[in-house]
Amino acid sequence: MIFSSLFFIFAFLPVVIVCYYGQHLLFKNRLRNLTLLIFSYFFYLFGAPEFILFLAGSTFFDYAMGRFMDRFEGQKRLWLTLSVIVNLGLLAWFKYANFFVSQTGDYLVRMGLDLSGWEAVALPVGISFFTFQKLSYTIDVYRGRCRSIANLIDFSMYVALFPQLVAGPIVRFRDIHDQIKKRVESWDTFYTGAVRFCWGLCKKVILADTCGRFADLIFGLSPALLDTRTAWMGAIAYSLQIYLDFSAYSDMAIGLGMLFGFRFLENFNRPYSAISLTDFWKRWHISLSRWFRDYLYLPLGGNRKGAARTYLNLTLVFLLCGFWHGANWTFVAWGAYHGLFLVFERLTGLRRVPENRLRGFRRLLTLVVVVCGWVIFRCDDLGQAGHFFTAMFSLSTHELPMSLVSLLDMKNGVLMLCSLTALILPSGDMDAEPQLKKKRFLAATVGIVLFAVLLPWCAAIMASGYQNPFIYYRF
Repeated sequence: MIFSSLFFIFAFLPVVIVCYYGQHLLFKNRLRNLTLLIFSYFFYLFGAPEFILFLAGSTFFDYAMGRFMDRFEGQKRLWLTLSVIVNLGLLAWFKYANFFVSQTGDYLVRMGLDLSGWEAVALPVGISFFTFQKLSYTIDVYRGRCRSIANLIDFSMYVALFPQLVAGPIVRFRDIHDQIKKRVESWDTFYTGAVRFCWGLCKKVILADTCGRFADLIFGLSPALLDTRTAWMGAIAYSLQIYLDFSAYSDMAIGLGMLFGFRFLENFNRPYSAISLTDFWKRWHISLSRWFRDYLYLPLGGNRKGAARTYLNLTLVFLLCGFWHGANWTFVAWGAYHGLFLVFERLTGLRRVPENRLRGFRRLLTLVVVVCGWVIFRCDDLGQAGHFFTAMFSLSTHELPMSLVSLLDMKNGVLMLCSLTALILPSGDMDAEPQLKKKRFLAATVGIVLFAVLLPWCAAIMASGYQNPFIYYRF
């Protein structure tokens, strides 16, 4: 079940809202977490019924580890170690077993192992995200940042909460544990959440999917048809698609959370306005960046153990960040690419340049580096990435393929131009909620445009059946 579907918007979500606020009237919020848990499991059951017991079982395991850490404090390290080993072991098995077999199959056969009966391992939906959330819980309990949750329903709801279950943002336990019991729903928050959800829906269905059509077509061309103009068009189209698509999902998840009184942290903050790679990673997929910083980079020593150790830590973290995205050498190369550029910024002292000095040039240079990185990320293999870079920097010229010419009509051209504004937005805070609260006329106008004009347009597109799944569903 995806957010940008007619069933979710006009069937599932209204039923959840009615039941959630119905229990508020009947039971004074005593069942609100149970209500969300039931519907979250139904949400997961709809898309991955074969893994529902896996989600429930792994949730109970980490609930028990948290309780054991509070009850047997002298053995806290043991319970944390078990949690880390089991969670990362399951993630490695489901996500990387097929990759390992494909890369080492010939060697294993020569060693005498029979792989004829090997069956590909299916990937549980959302495992990368809810695994990291559960680890944030056990690690925070171990560190004493918070107490374990006594109520299994409350913990299960935290893990399976449907707005962020499948593709994030990764909600660290310490950022939300107070809201599990003490959140307050209000009409203003509900309205702002509905606006945020609809804004994300429009970004996804109208803009991101348009950019995706261009990116899919160009990245699907044979190397002989690629020239510099076409390759750069594809690279920019994919850069726009992945930002608009993933930030749209985050907008929708944050908006859905607000419908039920939750306040998730922002996950994007105009990343293409960054003036360095360091700045970019403070703005892009913020929840993942913070997770790796708090639970890997800092425990490894961060930048506290000398320059060489800092460079090693950065490289290792981004190699793992790339591998987290998927079992493919392109993801590893993408992670190494970003790690090396971050090391380069530290070696050359670029991080210490005053923020306003050569700002425009630094922003353009950072954007080029990021776009080239997305080429590695998008390609099926490193060979395709090599062909794409050759086309991008060879200054070659061919006639545009007819399939691309037919796609460049007036409507798609206008939508691509609208999408391109993401590259020129000024740096600053993306949170528009304070403005909506202060200016009632602005809030009403935005709501009318979204609900009366853009939402029906999105519904028409969804009814046509022509849309791409969210990019991060595959991770």
